[in-house]
Amino acid sequence: MVYDFIIVGHGLAGGILARTLSRKGYKLIVFDTYKANSASRVAAGLINPIAGKRFAKSWLAEKLVPFAINFYQELEQELGIPFWHSLPILKLFSSVEEQNTWMGKSTNPALHEFIKDVHLHLPPSEAIYQEFGAVETAQSGYLEVNLFLDILLTELEKQHDLVKAPFDYNNLQIRPDFIAYSLENNTIKAQKIVFCEGYKAIENPYFNWLPFAPNKGEVLDIKIDNFSTECIYNKAVYVLPFGANRYKVGATYNWRELNEEVSLAALTELSEHTKHIIKKPFDVTNQKVGIRPAVRDRRPLMGWHPVHSNVGIFNGMGSKGVMMAPYLAKNFTKSLTGSTLEPEADIARYLKHFNKY
Repeated sequence: MVYDFIIVGHGLAGGILARTLSRKGYKLIVFDTYKANSASRVAAGLINPIAGKRFAKSWLAEKLVPFAINFYQELEQELGIPFWHSLPILKLFSSVEEQNTWMGKSTNPALHEFIKDVHLHLPPSEAIYQEFGAVETAQSGYLEVNLFLDILLTELEKQHDLVKAPFDYNNLQIRPDFIAYSLENNTIKAQKIVFCEGYKAIENPYFNWLPFAPNKGEVLDIKIDNFSTECIYNKAVYVLPFGANRYKVGATYNWRELNEEVSLAALTELSEHTKHIIKKPFDVTNQKVGIRPAVRDRRPLMGWHPVHSNVGIFNGMGSKGVMMAPYLAKNFTKSLTGSTLEPEADIARYLKHFNKY
């Protein structure tokens, strides 16, 4: 059999791209080895349309956010398994100055569809430090990423379209009209190959010229008795409900130490930030670490190799894969039949860094 695509990697980017291509009738085979601390599996799965202390709209949020939410909800109905949770994010102000910053930003029409309410005054709480008020988001929530990926992998395995083995670049042959990959006593042939390897793309001989800027992120699982599950709290860190008395806290960003070991510094940082949100005592039950495939200009990387037109990449979504991947996967798929790639995500913007010699 000759496949249409070989997909290398099944994190959020690879999993969603594979699903999108498959829905369009393309025949594909996916290479993936389970990694509990991959960036996708460590991530909380947030969709947050308003980012940071400056209350800025996330890049292309007006396209990415509604498309992503609809994608997950449709897939839930198709598969009969819930994994998407619509929840407001209560972005707590930490000072009067932050309140004033928000009041200046609130006149921006681009933000209106993502704001459910503004609470300049909240009543005293025994559980939350909310004396300065908060912005309450609309079109936000979280994806149960591990469940979601496991479901997609099970579907691939049922169809015998999953190879649970490391991908070896030395076994790859690239010819103008097809791709061949040697696997044990078999040769897999395809029209195209797309790499969705996360931060490991820095080792990819075809795309190591792209300006990846991986960063280490750590998160905590905590336990709090009798605490609210009606929203996600955000002030320096997020506190996200994901089960009975269980919550996720995150995340750190560390560009200096790209190891996969949990650190005392991150535990301290996340715990202290949590104490500035929650008044109730909590217990840390787990600490996790993953390396995000971030990019210097904070934009994704997708497109085709400058020399090998049948070798592609779909990567570089950093901490926003849940929000970005569905829309960009559709854009990538449509480009196969003549549509243009999102210009700010197209790797063509970095061709000046490519040197084939």
